[in-house]
Amino acid sequence: MTGYGKAALCLNGKNFETEIRSLNGKTLDLSTKLPSNYKDKELEIRSLISSRMERGKVDFSLTFTIDDVSDEIVKINEPLLKAYYNKVVSISNSLGVEPDKNMILTSLLRVPDVQRLEPEKTSEEEWQKISGMINTAIDELDKFRIQEGKTLRDDFLKRVNLILSYLDKVEPLEKNRINIIKERILQRFEELKTTIEVDKNRLEQELIYYIEKLDITEEKVRLRNHCKYFVETIDSEDSTGKKLGFIAQEMGREINTLGSKANDAEIQKLVVMMKDELEKIKEQVLNIL
Repeated sequence: MTGYGKAALCLNGKNFETEIRSLNGKTLDLSTKLPSNYKDKELEIRSLISSRMERGKVDFSLTFTIDDVSDEIVKINEPLLKAYYNKVVSISNSLGVEPDKNMILTSLLRVPDVQRLEPEKTSEEEWQKISGMINTAIDELDKFRIQEGKTLRDDFLKRVNLILSYLDKVEPLEKNRINIIKERILQRFEELKTTIEVDKNRLEQELIYYIEKLDITEEKVRLRNHCKYFVETIDSEDSTGKKLGFIAQEMGREINTLGSKANDAEIQKLVVMMKDELEKIKEQVLNIL
């Protein structure tokens, strides 16, 4: 499921902020963005997030600022800065352009690796508090996902109930359908009596066999049971995404069989409406863990 969480922490003059976003995905695809001096904590952060999230495309970022920046914290790579500066001045002279030395220097200080902050090494106590902040962000993301889950649950129940309501409408049509098919077959045989001799006993046997093949009682019973099992599985505490997908496949199988046996235009319309609702269910099931 999609989700977003954010948390902040002020600690010893350092202001930390973390954000975590998740999108739907079949596996856990985690990307992290960390300050250079916290790169050594990347494995711990990945382990923390993996322990609480099973799948999805997850983007995590950690940033910090310092209230009072001392000279000891700011590190400038002077050899690199001088090399860049001399190169820019040399190119300017070769092009006959008067170099603006102040502007060049200001611009070069923004070049990666020329200037960086090196605060004191993170203590274990400080890292525990940062870990707590990350957990808070994940808690916020979970709240977001839980709310989305409730919305999905309501949508599932609505569509399953629609399928059952369409199935209820099939039953009165089913009784009329059998009578219509039977009358149609008998009428056809009456027309053929003038040219062929009909064995009434054999006709009756074949008629019973044919009508039994068109019987959809089993499909209706199984579809109702699948719908009931789907609703029960939604409220299971275990990961239900794959199971719901399997149940939806079984529901589709019964609906397809019902449609192939229908031999009735009105029932076929109801079957199409059931399939439409089931396809929407299948699309949403992909978002379930």
